[in-house]
Amino acid sequence: MKKSIIYSLSVLFITASMLTSCEAVKNANNTQKGAGIGTAAGAILGAVIGNNVGNGKNSELGAVLGGVIGGVTGGVIGNKMDKQAREIEEAIPGAEVERVGEGIMLTLGENAVRFDTNKATLSAGAKANLEKLVPIFNSYENTNIVIYGYTDSTGRVEYNQTLSAKRANSVKEYLTTKGLENARFETKGLGVNDPIATNETAEGRSKNRRVEFAIVANEQMIQEAQKEAGN
Repeated sequence: MKKSIIYSLSVLFITASMLTSCEAVKNANNTQKGAGIGTAAGAILGAVIGNNVGNGKNSELGAVLGGVIGGVTGGVIGNKMDKQAREIEEAIPGAEVERVGEGIMLTLGENAVRFDTNKATLSAGAKANLEKLVPIFNSYENTNIVIYGYTDSTGRVEYNQTLSAKRANSVKEYLTTKGLENARFETKGLGVNDPIATNETAEGRSKNRRVEFAIVANEQMIQEAQKEAGN
């Protein structure tokens, strides 16, 4: 998954380098270089992210994270997302945290967010892990979060679709009971779609029973980043 994104970004950077003055890049710091590349190749990066995020396992999530602001503004937002991603990794070591474009893709597997069988009830362990995200989400209040619920392929497709939606909503409801603003969240149940492992084995089915988050800047963060960037 990550190799696909890294390879595509490598192509992007080569292309961007051809569009950017060698002398300007030489004299710029790392943030300025990133901003310059974002300006020169933002449209290309958006397409790369949209096609490659999660290796195509969730095209909708790719579309959410694939929007690229670019330039110095994008660099400011990216720095904040870098910090937030590190804090999430430290809070939940087993989480899969991926910085994608100017957002964050967070995957919590069954070991992190477990539900009772055939129910949308969060286990005590799941609540404990979600609670670790609350202070981080509070610290970065100017973000919007889409929560995606998934199941394995066991049972009827229609049933799993409904169950996954209820589970995603349970995650949102728990986070909002801890003081997070309801308006920041959107939930979607994707059921058996977009498996990340085979459903032919118990281990694979366990990986497919997961919750994913797409974390992106809201309008307030974008406006603040624009001011900070001097736009």
